[in-house]
Amino acid sequence: MVRRHGDLRNDAETNEAAWEAARGAVWGAGKWGAFAVVAGAAAYAFSPLYRSFTIQFKFYIQMSGMILGGMLGADQRIIAYEHRIRHQKRIARDMEVWRRYEEEYESRGTPGVGGEGNVKGNQPET
Repeated sequence: MVRRHGDLRNDAETNEAAWEAARGAVWGAGKWGAFAVVAGAAAYAFSPLYRSFTIQFKFYIQMSGMILGGMLGADQRIIAYEHRIRHQKRIARDMEVWRRYEEEYESRGTPGVGGEGNVKGNQPET
């Protein structure tokens, strides 16, 4: 099935995944950007070669670190999101199977886990 233009705006799971990837990209870019600043400062202090680079090239090196960090952060975050969603769906599926099993068991006339007199202490006193 082919999606029509604009259909993704109505898909909540896709939008949530996109926001999760964006949060990971921002966090990764910030983290790797900070590392690139520290590495650039150390290179400036100790390397005459780095000091001879133009400001544009130094900016390019800084941005390269931030872009790499953004990609890695987004990838890491989206993978964690996929695992979390799969786990939630698996739990929901298992709960539905268990609910149907309990209904079938109780339909035979045997009280299940939620039965009134099933738990010790809930039985009426005589």
